[in-house]
Amino acid sequence: MIRNHQPLAGGFFLYLCAMEKENIIFGIRAIIEAIQAGTAVDKVFIQKEIAGELMKDLMKVMKRANINFSYVPVEKLNRLTPNNHQGAVASISPIGFMELEHLVESTMESGKQPLFLILDQISDARNFGAIIRTAECTGVNGIIVQKAGSAPVNGDTVKTSAGAVFNVPICKVEHIKDAIFYLQGSGIKTVAATEKTEQNIYDIALNEPVAIIMGSEDRGINPSVLKIVDEKAKLPMFGTIGSLNVSVACGAFLYEAVRQRS
Repeated sequence: MIRNHQPLAGGFFLYLCAMEKENIIFGIRAIIEAIQAGTAVDKVFIQKEIAGELMKDLMKVMKRANINFSYVPVEKLNRLTPNNHQGAVASISPIGFMELEHLVESTMESGKQPLFLILDQISDARNFGAIIRTAECTGVNGIIVQKAGSAPVNGDTVKTSAGAVFNVPICKVEHIKDAIFYLQGSGIKTVAATEKTEQNIYDIALNEPVAIIMGSEDRGINPSVLKIVDEKAKLPMFGTIGSLNVSVACGAFLYEAVRQRS
């Protein structure tokens, strides 16, 4: 894989290849021990229909630590590692996550005009990486994601972000709605990107403290979230296809914020 790329500064692709191997833990007991030791486990992939006492122990440990997990076919686990995974593989986050309160306070204290991005259960790692890359280029102060249902920060995320994932603070929260309430209480306007509105993005004021909310690839923003946001906005569409890829739509929203702030 390395031979097909020109290495970037600092041996970026060499780093990625090493990271993809090092950021995987396989085996039920190894994952249990990693979680209990406080390792930053981002997500656990569990083989469908697998059972046993040790698997029950893993489920208990994950529940206590509030670890995100999903059931997958054994073929996916075999792609993640050729080793004896016993039906469980965990991805380890290559980055640390920031507390929402600290992110908001530090941004306010810096004197910058806050621009935050909230991702409502975007599950594709490549879309996540592309969004992070655009966020870094547009000066986003931080990205907020929900612990459950969000894409993991893995090798695909890092690669697609072109390393931007190391430059943009990311917060993981229990519930998106609670994060929105906190931002609103801090004087930050929340704007949801949705086609379920008549209001155009170009009619919304983004040259003030704002958090832009993007929804998941398949269902968009959760209806319960749409009920509590300050503004809803859509992009004008002139073709026969009714929607854009979420990373493309996110870029359009962020660059409109840049245009208004320039």
